[in-house]
Amino acid sequence: MADGDVPEQMQAAAFDEFGGPEVITPCILPVPQIADDEVLIKVWSAGVGVWDAMTREGTLVPEGSTFPMVPGAEAAGSVAAVGKQVTNVAVGDVIYVYGYTRPKGGFYAEYAATRAEYVAKLPAGLPVEHAGAMPTDALTALTGLDVLDLSAGAWLLIFGASGGQGHLAVQLAKRQGLNVVAVASGAEGVALVSRLGADLAVDGHGDLAEVLARIREVAPDGMDGLLAMAGGKTLDKLTEALRDGGVLGYPHGVQPEPSERPGVTVRAYDGETGPRQLQRLNELIEAGPFEVHVAEKFPLGQAAEAHRRLQTSFSGRLLLTVV
Repeated sequence: MADGDVPEQMQAAAFDEFGGPEVITPCILPVPQIADDEVLIKVWSAGVGVWDAMTREGTLVPEGSTFPMVPGAEAAGSVAAVGKQVTNVAVGDVIYVYGYTRPKGGFYAEYAATRAEYVAKLPAGLPVEHAGAMPTDALTALTGLDVLDLSAGAWLLIFGASGGQGHLAVQLAKRQGLNVVAVASGAEGVALVSRLGADLAVDGHGDLAEVLARIREVAPDGMDGLLAMAGGKTLDKLTEALRDGGVLGYPHGVQPEPSERPGVTVRAYDGETGPRQLQRLNELIEAGPFEVHVAEKFPLGQAAEAHRRLQTSFSGRLLLTVV
């Protein structure tokens, strides 16, 4: 079923070869056809993430992808058409999507096809535009919290807390009843995570001895868990805040990978999606005010510039606006 207004062609941002940001160019492509278990999304906004840059460089290419290749793993918009087997959404629904597999192209386009199981209705209170930059990081953060498996009242340290995944992890952790120490980037990052509910927010660029002292003041028995959104010497030092028996979790792709430490369990994870995870995420989002912090927005035609911006420092996420 379709809404009757789906065109045959669409504007997109794509590339014909792997390389730097300059390979992404505006183009006109056919609107993808959907299978019985798929949904056609009219894209309103699409997140811009490091995984998109990896696709552009040829190091993280979705299975089945062909040139011209449309990047983009996540989006928000409306349902333009549904396959015969689709029952979770209907034409006209406002949705968000994390396209875990996307052989028919990503979301840097006016339309995109995706499996229905990756699509969820927009939760109450979340602006649809900003939702385009939410799913990948939010689902990955939720998986990280599941990996740590901390009980309500436990102390969680989040390193990289003002980044895309980190600032969402702060909010999801608080909704699960955890006490959160957020190590952010600079004064702007500290202000962001403080506003989002961190029990203690500190600048990871500051004196680490002082940072650890402040952490010990609020959690003298040590941190129960640590979510690491970045690696390196700062993380190695912060692991000293973990208690014996604590757990360190990090998403695959963090470099250098966190090193083992006596008395600490280290676990890597990937974001998981599907109907159960999407329902859980929506329930947590709807539990209170939820912010997807967008550092900068770019029109679809400036996707290459958005990828250049990815190479710089910023809090939160970058976003392409399509309509």
